Amino acid sequence: MTLEERARLSRRAAFKTAAAAGAGALLSGAAPSADPGLLARENQRPGTTDWQLTYTRVEPSTRYRCPWIEGFVSHASIAAGEELRFIVSTNPAAPFTIDLYRMGYYGGAGARYLRTLGPFEGAVQPDPPVGEMRLRECRWEPCAAITIPEDWPSGVYLGKLSLVEGRCQSYVIFIVRDDRPADLVFQCSDNTWQAYNRWPDNFALYDNGETSWALKDGIKVSYDRPYGKYCQVVDAPLSQGSGEFLLWEFPLVYWLEREGYDVTYCSNLDVHTGAADLTRAKGMISVGHDEYWSQEQYDRVKAAIEAGVNIGFFSANTCCWVTPATPGSDGTPNRVLRRAGSFGPLSERDIAYGMGPFEITGPGEEWLIGAQTINPFNGSADWTVTRPDCWIFEGTGMKAGDGIPGLVGWEFHGLPADIPGLEIVAEGDAINAGGDSAHWTATLYPGPKDNWVFNASTIYWAQGLSSPPGHVLPYAHYGRPHGPDARAQRITKNILDRFIGKT
Repeated sequence: MTLEERARLSRRAAFKTAAAAGAGALLSGAAPSADPGLLARENQRPGTTDWQLTYTRVEPSTRYRCPWIEGFVSHASIAAGEELRFIVSTNPAAPFTIDLYRMGYYGGAGARYLRTLGPFEGAVQPDPPVGEMRLRECRWEPCAAITIPEDWPSGVYLGKLSLVEGRCQSYVIFIVRDDRPADLVFQCSDNTWQAYNRWPDNFALYDNGETSWALKDGIKVSYDRPYGKYCQVVDAPLSQGSGEFLLWEFPLVYWLEREGYDVTYCSNLDVHTGAADLTRAKGMISVGHDEYWSQEQYDRVKAAIEAGVNIGFFSANTCCWVTPATPGSDGTPNRVLRRAGSFGPLSERDIAYGMGPFEITGPGEEWLIGAQTINPFNGSADWTVTRPDCWIFEGTGMKAGDGIPGLVGWEFHGLPADIPGLEIVAEGDAINAGGDSAHWTATLYPGPKDNWVFNASTIYWAQGLSSPPGHVLPYAHYGRPHGPDARAQRITKNILDRFIGKT
């Protein structure tokens, strides 16, 4: 049987599976129900480390793309019963397969294998033209489609793209969401993944044709393109195609599922549209580098706090830029982003740095998070305790002045808001590569219904929780985190257990 014949059979099988799953969804009509043991059972299933890329390449002339095999999917997040399309290009044309995995703990392996699609006959798909506001949208033909099965739990999923006759691989990434009640909602930072995506060479939300680090309006980026190699503070080509997930968010996913927490996953866009109802959970988690939010996102998270939902900002540089989501040129909703404004007014130092001007000034992020992104906004420091009597430090043995080495970086929050009951639980000075310093503050404040809002004030927090297979620690600004730390793990457990009512 030829590869072309096998590809046709694989496609027919995929669409049969899609039809069956879709019919089942229509017949069931069941309302979502709580299932707190779902992920504990899921993580008892056999795991594999084969989800990791073994071979990858980055084209030297572009520095970011892997044209030998690269792709993307039709949805940033998707629910069971909906169709997901895979869009792949190979240059030169060559046959390839797609292996699908759900990311979690799985006995320390990090993922569970689900299925293989293909092989497919690959084709060279055209580089998109440069559109208005430097927008690059790939109008490529899909190679396969599946309907998400009902028994795929909410989570982050990777598709490993592999050439059949060659040593080259890359990823596609998507989130499966649900609407079941759960203890925790984990919000992935996919808007920020896309904002920093330079594919095919210099077309991130920072590239205006004059500089590669512009902090202005007048630039757009599309979800309809592959993720290039990540461009900051860590050289991690083996994460090619996964956005920033494996770098900043996966260590927290791995730890959460190892610890048996009842968690469901969503994207920034799900919070933006309301597809992720935050009030079905006891707590929401923001992780890693969660910089780009829409005004709708801000409003929904603020409303969740008012409704009694706990929020853990295990992140930094969070909710910094007002990022409207608009349709792609084909009319698909929420496929294009732009930096239209800042949350809170720009400071004189921000303006002198070259930020703006913008047409939108949103509410200050500090009124949501507890503190704000400050300028200088990058650097490195130990995460140093100032309020050891606070409940989040129970069982850590930490005293005032004790620090977790290098856990603050490469961006952070400072200038706490004047919110009743807000406490600074850790603080210090971060030093950056230019020798400048900035005072960062980690905060905790009470919500209106015996709920809490915690701000870790560091992108690196998850680095202190676990080190999954293949994980690479970041380095920047004369500092780096040291990896898993029992104190960071206990602080996180204290916070999440308080969120869900275990303490």
